[in-house]
Amino acid sequence: MDQTLLRHYLSSVYELPTLQGPLRVSLDGDVVTDPSSLPELLTRSFAVLTAYNPRSMLLPRKVNEQRHNVMRDMLVLGCYRVEACVGFEDEPEGTWREPSWLVHGMDRDEAIAFGRVFRQNTILLARAGRPELAVTDPTCDDVGKIVVGNWRVRP
Repeated sequence: MDQTLLRHYLSSVYELPTLQGPLRVSLDGDVVTDPSSLPELLTRSFAVLTAYNPRSMLLPRKVNEQRHNVMRDMLVLGCYRVEACVGFEDEPEGTWREPSWLVHGMDRDEAIAFGRVFRQNTILLARAGRPELAVTDPTCDDVGKIVVGNWRVRP
């Protein structure tokens, strides 16, 4: 995978829903030796999926919204608990903002399959206090290749 693209993925901020309010995190933190020090959500298993802008190609808003709603419907029909979240650039001039779905308890293989079907470059997985980027587009790298990150809680 292109190193610049990988750096952007690792530094992207994800705003995740919690009972205490939105939790802002990125994957570019320091190694966490005690996962119990993380917010509870980050110690659970989940995936962050989106149907927006397949293979980084900008689509019209209406098309993105339709694709995103189809993804949500498929996830709900698969009996997953799904909550809205968002990923965005944390740069003052950043313009990238992508609605996503936080999918509780989804296993790695199924999450990767959703990423492939909706033509995403990567998806975000969380397992046992560690975030992972999983490649889902064979033009980026081997499908299923995992890049492990470290949670960074943002203010």
